[in-house]
Amino acid sequence: MNGRNSEPIPLPPAGGARGGHFRPRDTQRARTLRNEATPAERSLWSMLRNRQLCGQKFSRQMPVGPYFADFLCRSARLIIEIDGYSHDVRPSHDRRRDAYLANEGYRVLRFSNDDVNTNLEGVVQAIAKALAVMRPPPAPPASGRGDDDDGSVG
Repeated sequence: MNGRNSEPIPLPPAGGARGGHFRPRDTQRARTLRNEATPAERSLWSMLRNRQLCGQKFSRQMPVGPYFADFLCRSARLIIEIDGYSHDVRPSHDRRRDAYLANEGYRVLRFSNDDVNTNLEGVVQAIAKALAVMRPPPAPPASGRGDDDDGSVG
């Protein structure tokens, strides 16, 4: 309720910036998914955590609308998915999911468990390349002193 009248303050929409129906955050489900991470997910997480890759913050098993992203970089709007056997038998589900996430403004990179297990460095390089394209490095700061190239003023 807000202070002026008895109308409830509206809840923010779930499902991303474009809205949708409100869904409470399923923290328990996210925790379960993190605790049940595959060896491939754990290996990749060891490379993404603590802003180790390009200084970008990644989170694990984050809800995005009705789905959970294996790894999410909000600032770059990038989702990393590590696919195991279940994705081999449900390709239409993955297509619907990817279409939904793209509509919400996310880019999805998919890697197989085998990719991560046999070529972790290559997977990390592919993610770094995607981050560089999505978030170019910042321009060097201007000196703000009004100096010419030779260091003289005026």
